[in-house]
Amino acid sequence: MIIASVFAFLAAALHVLIAYMEMFAWEGPLARKTFGGTPESARPFAFFAYNQGLYNSFLAIEVFVGLGILFFSSVAVGSALVLAGTASMLCAALGLVLKDNSFATASAKQGSLPLLAVIFMVLGLVL
Repeated sequence: MIIASVFAFLAAALHVLIAYMEMFAWEGPLARKTFGGTPESARPFAFFAYNQGLYNSFLAIEVFVGLGILFFSSVAVGSALVLAGTASMLCAALGLVLKDNSFATASAKQGSLPLLAVIFMVLGLVL
């Protein structure tokens, strides 16, 4: 469970960073380096990026709350929340590459930590 929790925490932290870029720094240099394009080309999509950032922040919150519950209250409830959050992150990464395989690198970056969290959490629960 410890290894799974580390990967889940890192996945959630990455989603906080992504949410920050989408919600508050969409036209800034880090977001432009990460997502491509210029501030001018990104500007028309700022509203949609903000909305996507909300999704990413709620996924991160779900995982952080799950980790807290896992360690301080209930293994069953905490692991369920962690699995729901990280599996959703993983599915989003898979959806990205399945829609357009030119995003394989981005999908791997987005999905590798959640994948490891899911694998190790399931192993921790089963073994």
